[in-house]
Amino acid sequence: MGKSNPFSFRRSNSGSTTRRRRTTKKAGESPLLLSQQSANMPSPSSPQNAGDVATTGSGGKPMGAALVKPKKKTGARLWMRFDRSGESELFECDKNTIIKRAGIPARDLRILGPIFSNSSNILAREKAMVVNLEYIKAIVTAEEVFLLDPLRQEVLPFVDQLRHQLSHKNHFNTSGNQGGRQLALRDTESNLSASGRWLPVPETAEGLQAELPFEFQVLEIALEVVCTYLDSSVADLERDAYPVLDELAKNVSTKNLERVRSLKSNLTRLLARVQKVRDELEHLLDDDEDMTQLYLTRKWLQNQQSEALLGGVGSNSFPNNGHHLRRLSSVKSGSMLTSGNLNDNDVEDLEMLLEAYFMQLDGTRNKILSVREYIDDTEDYVNIQLDNQRNELIQLQLTLTIASFAIAFETLVAGLFGMNIPCRLYDIEGIFEPFVIGITAASLLLFLIVLGYARWKKLLGS
Repeated sequence: MGKSNPFSFRRSNSGSTTRRRRTTKKAGESPLLLSQQSANMPSPSSPQNAGDVATTGSGGKPMGAALVKPKKKTGARLWMRFDRSGESELFECDKNTIIKRAGIPARDLRILGPIFSNSSNILAREKAMVVNLEYIKAIVTAEEVFLLDPLRQEVLPFVDQLRHQLSHKNHFNTSGNQGGRQLALRDTESNLSASGRWLPVPETAEGLQAELPFEFQVLEIALEVVCTYLDSSVADLERDAYPVLDELAKNVSTKNLERVRSLKSNLTRLLARVQKVRDELEHLLDDDEDMTQLYLTRKWLQNQQSEALLGGVGSNSFPNNGHHLRRLSSVKSGSMLTSGNLNDNDVEDLEMLLEAYFMQLDGTRNKILSVREYIDDTEDYVNIQLDNQRNELIQLQLTLTIASFAIAFETLVAGLFGMNIPCRLYDIEGIFEPFVIGITAASLLLFLIVLGYARWKKLLGS
């Protein structure tokens, strides 16, 4: 028998095994059933069928709930929305949703994050104003305000005051001042010419419209809450500081020094917080362009007027919407509507608002500086006391050094006579006591001489 080729044997064996497997897999299945299964098999390109396959396993049984359960939104934070009437809404959303809803870039939303929690910023954008003052982090538009983390303990007073004032103003504007509104509307319509140009408004109408725009109302409430909080913190600091400093001036101890150190740390942090808010207001007051950009209602009115003019709105439709536009604008903005546009250079309302709170913050800062000056004066006084005690210790040390020098002289003489050297004084009877007394007197005299010399050189106090 010749040798068989082993590779040919393996190939034949492999082929037969494959055929047997295929035969076994298809055993018991009719061609009709196979065609139905191939017809009912979902197409990979179909999204709906792909979802059905994902939710079912082999044999048509549903797979685990992990494939059906939607993914939880990551980065969602708690927000509260307020509108002009004071109505509030609490919801959770991620940063992409709030960016689209408020119309701000993503970089401005990072300012409200934890990284910039200790900063103070008031940024103006095209359709919104980003406010980051201490613990108040909000996005203000011409129609609504979005408040971040409204359930924090520090933010609750701002939420209550915002809801109260907006609701109160809305109730006053809709009920208590209805007659004045109608009078202002008649005066406004009478001052609108046939060409659609706004004319100067009488003083009576200006007095009825003397309210800030919505965004400035929110900004005023935020500044008021922040300034009140900082002022109360300074008052607590003053109440705790003066007794501690007075106690330190009386008794310089480790406990009192530790209390003053903690006091100075709190003062430094509080001063930095007040300084940040003050610097931000000062920056806005120094730049009229930034203050102009904060007039969101004015820009919104300009866009509405531009859209109305571009849309072919006739002059007869202006009087119908004139009272609404006049109601949303401020006094100066509403009284200077000329040629269908608002005065872009008028920032007097915002300037007066910022100056008022800037002066309040400046006064709070001066209180903190007064406490710091009192601390510095107390530290100077304590340092003077410690220097005086050190001087007394030095004088005592000098006195003891002079006494040690005199005693050392007596010890030297005693040591010389203690040597085992023959001397005539050893043979004299009764010489010991007079000799000791004489050496002691000489040492005392030496002490007095050196002490007098130190006083003559003013090395010792009188």
